Amino acid sequence: MPSDFAGRTALITGGTRGIGLGIAQELVDRGANVVITARKPDELEAAVAQLDPDRTGRAVAARGSADDEAHQAEAVALAVERFGRLDCLVPNAAVNPQYGPLVDADLSAVRKVFEVNVTAVLAWVQQAWRQSMSQHGGSVLVVASVGGLRSGSPIGAYNASKAAVIHLVRQLGAEMGPTVRVNAIAPAVVKTRFAGALYEGREEEVAAAYPMKRLGVPEDTAKAAAFLLSDDASWITGETLVVDGGVTVAGR
Repeated sequence: MPSDFAGRTALITGGTRGIGLGIAQELVDRGANVVITARKPDELEAAVAQLDPDRTGRAVAARGSADDEAHQAEAVALAVERFGRLDCLVPNAAVNPQYGPLVDADLSAVRKVFEVNVTAVLAWVQQAWRQSMSQHGGSVLVVASVGGLRSGSPIGAYNASKAAVIHLVRQLGAEMGPTVRVNAIAPAVVKTRFAGALYEGREEEVAAAYPMKRLGVPEDTAKAAAFLLSDDASWITGETLVVDGGVTVAGR
């Protein structure tokens, strides 16, 4: 395992399970200090224990909702105060309370989707910029989705929010260079609790549409995320890397 993140600090929102925890684990394994955020104390405790089994202090938790302004400021401040600076930001937390045709959608649910999945992403970037990255530089990796690249029912609000995030990444990439790079990954279905409704009980059927004939796992997205956060991607910004087992090129 390379040690290319040694001495660096990363903050991952929604970092207690699924894609977020996978990214946190990859960065820790490669030498990083991490701050993970989530709402549930028990999940935070378990994730920190997994990331830092020897209790070295390299993994710490900040509890709160991803769209809470006070929590955003406090979590970034924790990273800076504990480790000296924030080098990598991964706004991963997302919600999807809307399911079904958009023409029948509850608009309060749609607003919640955009508040957490889009506005909060920008808010996290602003906090990272103000408290550390404007002085020290850094890299941002946003977790988007292939749903942001194509239409697809029954999660239309989620898909629209991820389309907005993909453009947000391009906009921020243009604005924050040369000291801060901003990129995204766009996964297809990854086997997580969050995505369970999309494949549980019919995994083989869903995977058959993928040229790679399997669904993703968090390690797949973690490796791609780490690449974009690393110095190996030092001339890449404003881009979205599709990590989808080939499903989009298959036209499914």
